[in-house]
Amino acid sequence: MAISSEEFKQALQNWASGITIVTTHSDSFGPQGMTVSSFSSVSMEPPQVLVCINQSVSTGTGLKESGVFAINILSSEQQATSNLFANPNKYEERFINTPHTLGDNGAPLLTDSLASLECSVIEQIAVGTHWIVIGEIQKTHFNDGDPLLYYKAGYHLIQK
Repeated sequence: MAISSEEFKQALQNWASGITIVTTHSDSFGPQGMTVSSFSSVSMEPPQVLVCINQSVSTGTGLKESGVFAINILSSEQQATSNLFANPNKYEERFINTPHTLGDNGAPLLTDSLASLECSVIEQIAVGTHWIVIGEIQKTHFNDGDPLLYYKAGYHLIQK
């Protein structure tokens, strides 16, 4: 018998992760983005990554339509940006209040991120409540700074 979702969440709080914002732009939805901590590298050759996105949010639908996305790896200065893109009640404010440019693939790149990865969708698989999206990296952008980390249901900064 599987564990409860609450027990699963409690166990996963012991895993520290970086924070990303996954963005896309589609004809039906325009610019979209959401805070995502489920992000991982998949392959070095070709360079591929994966993100997991809840199927209940429209970003996954827009991503499926556009076939492209960007992963914006957040800096320690972007906690407010993470909160904005995680708040379903602030959907309209996300790109108005966040400095960004459009990548070559059309997905929004958050200007202050540590890195932005422009990706094309290789596969988008429905599993349980989420989409597993595998993307091939087409272009990268980098900035200096420290990462924004998430652990035990809160943000943390690297102590130097």
